[in-house]
Amino acid sequence: MAAAAGRRSALRMDRRGFGQTRITAARPHAWVGDLLAVLDALGLARAELIGCSQGGRIAIDLALAHPERVAGLTLVAPSVTGVPAPRLDALVQSLADAIDAAEAAKDVEQQNRLEAHLWLDGPAQSEGRVGGAARELFLAMNRIALQSPPAGDAVDAPPAWARLEALAGPVRLVWGDLDLPHLVDRCRLMAARIPGVQRWPLAGVAHLPSLEAPAAFNAVLRDVGLLDR
Repeated sequence: MAAAAGRRSALRMDRRGFGQTRITAARPHAWVGDLLAVLDALGLARAELIGCSQGGRIAIDLALAHPERVAGLTLVAPSVTGVPAPRLDALVQSLADAIDAAEAAKDVEQQNRLEAHLWLDGPAQSEGRVGGAARELFLAMNRIALQSPPAGDAVDAPPAWARLEALAGPVRLVWGDLDLPHLVDRCRLMAARIPGVQRWPLAGVAHLPSLEAPAAFNAVLRDVGLLDR
């Protein structure tokens, strides 16, 4: 999200293999480099970054590498470069194993269904907890990623986990209490470590609050001035 001509314009970037960004050939690439290339192509010297999961990871990496390009961060259950490998609880491990088995069997529809349970419903919730248009949209978007050709090796940014305290504000951290337990714990730890962070734990929401509960998520953006009231 970037300021332009006295108002805010929302811009969405699809990572390689996601959404409308198609893979024509596998090649080494850097996620931060891709994001910088988009900002440069649009002539944006600075931007507010909103990122969920891996999108949050890219936003953090860019903010640490090029703080002059980032006006603020809104991180939604973010991954973090260099974070220690988690110990998964039994429910998450069971779903992860089933997803791996479906991938090995090249059963895209089964893998998609299981990933909807893990990420959209939440691992401890009943499959199908989130239905309707939100579920259909998740399945359609995730199917594109599952069926995409390999993008090639992603060149990792330097580890960010040990440098979270260096993030310049404003930083906002959003997470749902139905998310994977280790991600909820990670967000709480990040909230304790990042100086001046604003935090929004959302009740009754899993990993994708902007998809599952857009009204609640947009209320956060209004609170921080990124959406008009």
